[in-house]
Amino acid sequence: MHDSPHDPYVRVRGAREHNLAGVDVDIPRDALVVFTGVSGSGKSSLAFGTIYAEAQRRYFESIAPYARRLIHQVGAPAVGEITGLPPAVSLEQRRSSPHARSSVGTVTTLSNSLRMLFSRAGHYPAGAERLDSDAFSPNTAAGACPSCHGLGRVHDTSEELLVPDGELSIRQGAVAAWPGAWQGKNLRDVLDALGYDVDRPWRELDAKDREWILFTDEQPVVTVHPVREAGRIQRPYQGTYTSARRYVLRTFADSKSPALRAKAEGFLTSAPCPVCGGGRLRPEALAVTFAGRTIAELAALPLTVLSGVLSAGTGQDGTGPGEAGPGEAGPGEAEESRTGATGAGPAGSRAAEAGSGAVREAAGIGAETARVLGADLVARIATVTELGLGYLSLDRATPTLSSGELQRLRLATQLRSGLFGVVYVLDEPSAGLHPADTEALLVVLDRLRATGNSVFVVEHHLDVVRRADWLVDVGPGAGTHGGRVLHSGPPGALADVAESVTRRFLLDRAPVPVREVREPVGWLRTGPVTRHNLRGVDAAFPLGVLTAVTGVSGSGKSTLVGALTEEVTGEQAGGGRLVTVDQRPIGRTPRSNLATYTGLFDVVRKLFAETAEAKERGYRAGRFSFNVSGGRCETCQGEGFVSVELLFLPRTYAPCPDCHGARYNPETLQVRLRGLTVAEVLDLTVESAAGFFAGTPAAARSLRTLLDVGLGHLRLGQPATELSGGEAQRIKLASELQRPHRSPTVYVLDEPTTGLHPADVEVLMRQLHGLVDAGHTVVVVEHDMDVVAAADWVVDLGPGGGDEGGRIVAAGPPDRVARAADSRTAPYLARALGSTGRT
Repeated sequence: MHDSPHDPYVRVRGAREHNLAGVDVDIPRDALVVFTGVSGSGKSSLAFGTIYAEAQRRYFESIAPYARRLIHQVGAPAVGEITGLPPAVSLEQRRSSPHARSSVGTVTTLSNSLRMLFSRAGHYPAGAERLDSDAFSPNTAAGACPSCHGLGRVHDTSEELLVPDGELSIRQGAVAAWPGAWQGKNLRDVLDALGYDVDRPWRELDAKDREWILFTDEQPVVTVHPVREAGRIQRPYQGTYTSARRYVLRTFADSKSPALRAKAEGFLTSAPCPVCGGGRLRPEALAVTFAGRTIAELAALPLTVLSGVLSAGTGQDGTGPGEAGPGEAGPGEAEESRTGATGAGPAGSRAAEAGSGAVREAAGIGAETARVLGADLVARIATVTELGLGYLSLDRATPTLSSGELQRLRLATQLRSGLFGVVYVLDEPSAGLHPADTEALLVVLDRLRATGNSVFVVEHHLDVVRRADWLVDVGPGAGTHGGRVLHSGPPGALADVAESVTRRFLLDRAPVPVREVREPVGWLRTGPVTRHNLRGVDAAFPLGVLTAVTGVSGSGKSTLVGALTEEVTGEQAGGGRLVTVDQRPIGRTPRSNLATYTGLFDVVRKLFAETAEAKERGYRAGRFSFNVSGGRCETCQGEGFVSVELLFLPRTYAPCPDCHGARYNPETLQVRLRGLTVAEVLDLTVESAAGFFAGTPAAARSLRTLLDVGLGHLRLGQPATELSGGEAQRIKLASELQRPHRSPTVYVLDEPTTGLHPADVEVLMRQLHGLVDAGHTVVVVEHDMDVVAAADWVVDLGPGGGDEGGRIVAAGPPDRVARAADSRTAPYLARALGSTGRT
């Protein structure tokens, strides 16, 4: 049966990727299969690192070598054999490089269809030429507004921003926007050489001089005679002047440094483009309408509203195609102005009749085009709204979306692709979803399976796990304590697997002990907040307790908490600090890792420098850094791998031939700390390192906090690029926990349980409750109802997403919010409270 082409199973033999211990497993096709296990158990290594990676490798082998080199490829997975594997599509929670021009419309390709609708069936002004679809795109030269280059906003600055303190002179740094160090001194010396007084207070300079210094577009070159310290060479040079405005705009537009761009942005104002009014397009494109609106106006509508407008405009609501508005030509009417006859008599009448017939025919074609394109758009929008994303608009920039929202947008696109016989591999599609939205997600996953596909899902949400046809549980622990398939079969059969950590939460979960709700010791107040869909919202957050902020996707939770972190001062926060712990990466290159971020590597390098061998050789702590020359391997520059260029084949990476991946040169690796080299120490897991450094208080404290937040499976040298958003957030939390806090602190966390197994959630919640018991305040944006039920206070936003949300529906202790009539959170919270015995 295994060799039959009709074998209904994907059979994996000898999988050894990452921590997988030679796994053999059979997984049914044409089923919803969920992979579970604690964080770091190896479930993603099996689903993505093995099954999907092998499917991708086989696909690439069918492509010509020349084309293959143009595609980023993963290496061949460490597996003996996989049979019965169909083509695979991966939908991970990875975001590409953020770009201001990437939007919901471009990710879903809905913008393409909308542009085609305007091009073929839009209402053009009389006499206007019909435009190609590219003319309706702000990302093309044919369509982008020439003033703002298709961005919709222009940036400028003012004297108040550039010179915040008019009492200072130019030499004292009055022009705050100028760069520091030599560049800033150079600009001051150039101004001095041009004859401007750089020692008078700024406010005493003539207005016309201040205007020229800050805003001129001139760039005069002058000979500068610098005044330097005694003993230094006083050599004149040719200096070029750049105004403060020109410098700030150039830095903001061209700098590759995020820090410099952020600094420059602080001196700029942003406003809608005065030419296109924020529409991003040329005037001729914005003159075309459909259903009485421009394409920019339609792109700014929530998808649920856009669907209704398109249905009415194309006659799908039973009212017939939308009529042209006052002064507008309907589909085909523009042609009448160019082809209509003007003569009198029979010939003119015949020409007029023929012209009218042509117009009627063109109008009929335009209406049919509108109906076909509109129907396709409405159907595709329905898939997106079904996944709980109807509050988004087509022009919403993708950098402002969460990774979960991005993955669901890609899932919606796949639903409309019509593929069958494919394995879809999804990474926690329920991440960032309210329980009400999770029910819609389950319907979508069922539909993918029903159309003849296999759906493999890495998931922690128990409602998704219960819906599975087949369950693959990996574990029992993380890292070296995991990597085994404990169960592969129907979910109910997990009851017989004593080793499984998942079993306790899925099948026989005991009631959570009742905990007394804490009383606030004060209040944090913010508002009125008017941002995104929030309209004048006032909110109060209690101090000294654990608060959960809830609501469906797009209801305004993150916006409200973001406003809290921006507005609250130390005095308001009870005299202490306000700390935001988010899921942004701890670093963007492989050189940043767990040990460097937490400061643990500084301790490790000092310990190596204090060994007898290091002292004898004269090695200091810097010798044991792989980021600087001296101790690192110069062949790979401390990377541990080298790039191999192959003719007509993709660039590949191989372990460094000199250090074999160790990152250091042989001399450095001769120094050992209790038998281990610095490379071997970086290869230790947090759990192993805790035992190794048990006698070193500075290292033990960092390692203990990492263990306390459930990160014992990570390696000390694990690159930041390999960490999930949830892991990065817990590393940041551990860094905060290891600091001594004498004053009360307000901790704000955005969905801290994302990517966590229920067992890991218990570990995290013990830490958060410990912070509150120590006198601190914790505010979490959260969808996990077990976490919300364990909070002291709940702020629920809604009732819906987008324009249907944006207000506080209920606030109070969990049992009170669970009874709120208008809350979509209430029934799910009541169910969770019922399992705790608090209702």
